[in-house]
Amino acid sequence: MGLCYTCVDQSTVEVIEQCGRFNRFAEPGFNCIWCCVGEAVAGSLSLRIQQLDVRCETKTLDNVFVNVVVSVQYQVKDNESLYPAFYKLTDSRSQITSYVFDVVRATVPKILLDDVFTTKEEIAHSVKEELTKSMTSFGFSIIQTLVTDIEPDLKVRAAMNEINAAQRLRVAAVEKAEAEKLQVVMAAQGDAEAKYLQGQGVARQRKAIVDGLRDSVVGFQSGVTDVSSRDVLSLMLTTQYLDCIRDVGTSARSSAVFLPHTPGVVNDIEAQVRNGFMQGQAGAGAPTTPTMQR
Repeated sequence: MGLCYTCVDQSTVEVIEQCGRFNRFAEPGFNCIWCCVGEAVAGSLSLRIQQLDVRCETKTLDNVFVNVVVSVQYQVKDNESLYPAFYKLTDSRSQITSYVFDVVRATVPKILLDDVFTTKEEIAHSVKEELTKSMTSFGFSIIQTLVTDIEPDLKVRAAMNEINAAQRLRVAAVEKAEAEKLQVVMAAQGDAEAKYLQGQGVARQRKAIVDGLRDSVVGFQSGVTDVSSRDVLSLMLTTQYLDCIRDVGTSARSSAVFLPHTPGVVNDIEAQVRNGFMQGQAGAGAPTTPTMQR
């Protein structure tokens, strides 16, 4: 009977020709072909969204060769576009590849290598715009174009990494130097503040000692009238000297202090201590009472 058939996959149409001339499209499913009248399957056309990855080698504005990978997603527009999509183009994928090469090699040479990575969207938009203008008349719709990879030469990539590493090391060195400088400055400020407070503490201590001695002399003279202020001060200094020797002797530290211990030496120590107290009182700004002047 000359009856044949074909099974068409989903989202696909087959082109049926009769004696070499377009006759009809076979929809998905079971379709009869009348071989007796010259019908035959001329080919098939996918209605799905297809993707084409194009790798294009070009150079940048600073004469660095790179490989740019562009992914193009396209699809037959509608049923009315089936005829031009099948008959107007011998190979749609080769046509799209040619347009991608043309746009990429016209755009990337105007951009520096460092800027290529940040202008991927502009490059993809230019490719999509050009493909849309050219492929619409052939029945194809450009869904999306993406710049998925930019690959400079291995030596260039290594050099870029070294530059980045050197910049980061320089920044780290500057930050480390600033931190060390801050530590030194803070330590110096802390030491200066500590010495200032220590000096204030010593001055206050000396003033308190002088004030205490003066009060002791005044109190002792008010109770004992036959003793002069010099005798009272000598007695107190001698007592403090003996207390100091006692404290050294009873100290738990394993240390030894060698001091000359004769009556004449005691008088010399008394004179030195008295002069020290007098100088401390003058430095602290305390008034000198007539009872403590010789």
